[in-house]
This record gives sequence, C-alpha cells and structure tokens, in this order.
Amino acid sequence: MTVHVVLSTGSSSEFTNGEKEFDIEARNVRGVIKVLDAKFPGFGEFLEAETMVAIDGELFEDGLYQPLRDGCELFFLPKLEAG
Repeated sequence: MTVHVVLSTGSSSEFTNGEKEFDIEARNVRGVIKVLDAKFPGFGEFLEAETMVAIDGELFEDGLYQPLRDGCELFFLPKLEAG
C-alpha cells in the first residue's frame, strides 16, 4: 500500500536535501521510517526521537505501529513540549 508522507519544515531537510514529500510503500509508521532511513541514513533515528505523526489529521505522539491505509497522508511534525 502506498502512503503520502509529508515532512514539516525544519531540521529534517538537513537529512533529505530539502525533499519534503514522498510516496512510500509501508503498512505502518515504523515501515515508513525504515524506508526513509534506508534512503537517508540516520534519518530514522531522528524521526523516532524528535517527531510525532499525524495520520489523516489525527495526531499520535507514539505512533510507530499505527496501521496505515492505502492512500493515507502521514505528516511528521516536531514533538510538542509542555512548559
């Protein structure tokens, strides 16, 4: 299944040379991270540590194993911090 992945602006561009959108074959968020890490070594660790995800507009702070449906939209966003 193919999902559309969008990265927020910011430090992720240092890994992706400015690319911000990808169509990726994966069944869950962890699978998306693995594909991105294979394409951009070290990026997976950054995504797991520094981001949260929104899947079709629903936010998940720890969404690694959230299932994805074909054609969904997945956003990686900076983690929210309370202060």
